[in-house]
Amino acid sequence: MKEVILALVTGFIVGVLFAAFKLPIPAPPAFAGVAGIVGIYLGFKFLAWVGPMISTVFK
Repeated sequence: MKEVILALVTGFIVGVLFAAFKLPIPAPPAFAGVAGIVGIYLGFKFLAWVGPMISTVFK
């Protein structure tokens, strides 16, 4: 949980700095972009979870 809070605080500070210097946001500007990033993470975690089960079936 500590990592999540630190990541959120760091992201917030970076967002404030980018806005202060009138730079484009360093992240997807739309919810669809954020959903895509979450999907990539979930797909990675899914394969890490299912991968060992699949590899034992195909041995």
